[in-house]
Amino acid sequence: MPDRTFGASHHVVVLALPNVLALDLGIPLQVFGSWQDGPYRLTVCGESPGLVPMHGGPALFAERGLECLRSADTVIVPGQADPLVPSAAVRDALAASAARGTRIVSICTGAFVLAAAGLLDGRRATTHWQYAASLATRYPRVTVEPRVLYVDEGEVLTSAGVAAGLDLCLHLIRRDYGARAANQRARRLVAAPHRTGGQAQYIDLPVRPERAGALTRLHEWALHNLHRPLTVNELARQAGMSRRTLIRRFNLETGQPPMRWLLEARLSHARELLETSDLTVEGVARRCGLGTPANFRALFKEHVGVPPSVYRGTFRPSSAVDREPRLHADAPDA
Repeated sequence: MPDRTFGASHHVVVLALPNVLALDLGIPLQVFGSWQDGPYRLTVCGESPGLVPMHGGPALFAERGLECLRSADTVIVPGQADPLVPSAAVRDALAASAARGTRIVSICTGAFVLAAAGLLDGRRATTHWQYAASLATRYPRVTVEPRVLYVDEGEVLTSAGVAAGLDLCLHLIRRDYGARAANQRARRLVAAPHRTGGQAQYIDLPVRPERAGALTRLHEWALHNLHRPLTVNELARQAGMSRRTLIRRFNLETGQPPMRWLLEARLSHARELLETSDLTVEGVARRCGLGTPANFRALFKEHVGVPPSVYRGTFRPSSAVDREPRLHADAPDA
């Protein structure tokens, strides 16, 4: 059931902070601000009135400052190119809004602003997958969900990168005014009407540590032997270490135990094969050491969020092998 009556006027305030990401800012503006005769009215504000530097676009002129948050029903904080700790004035204004019962929402790295204001303490939250580890490190009281598209914690909601921000905005409409209103808006925006928050972000799994370490050669050897039924003892023998030392070094260099790292590596290779080859599901499972097709499907869906067939259809809709070079996200607004 929708949370509100469709005809009610709902004030959405978008808080643009310095170096706001252009696409992150554009999503709530397009979803809530261009809805002619719709149930929302939208205001964009800055920390103070005036020019706000924008990453990926010209500077934005904000006519209003933080006082605008006092009349908001929903406050949306888009991401910034380099997530920094916001000023005390911003933190206090957001905390005061939340205390009044205002719904607080972040897109992408905007989660860092909410976390700095203490609004994510004891809550689940997400952000762009490249920044999830940093968010968890900076704010240990936040339970960071790095794989999901968005997290709805009632009056505090967070989303992953740009496309997930659109999913979350449509989710807000669905909450406020029901599925019909959300579907109508999605059609207007030529967007998928509903991707659940629990669907996985399509992240690059970090199977190689960022910096070389004692296990660099072992990592490369294992990546070339994923088809084999590798064990911790075999990895230890290959590295010339005791089992205990290997486990300690793996946790130190990758932040994961060996078998978890190995599973991530197998899934990463499986994704690559689904994107670039015509191998059957059985063939992919065999190449990656993921067991039977049934076992592979179950593991893939559990960790990636969709079945292998859906993943392949998303990234390679034609049956021919895609031979064009692929671009990978290297910025939070990808």
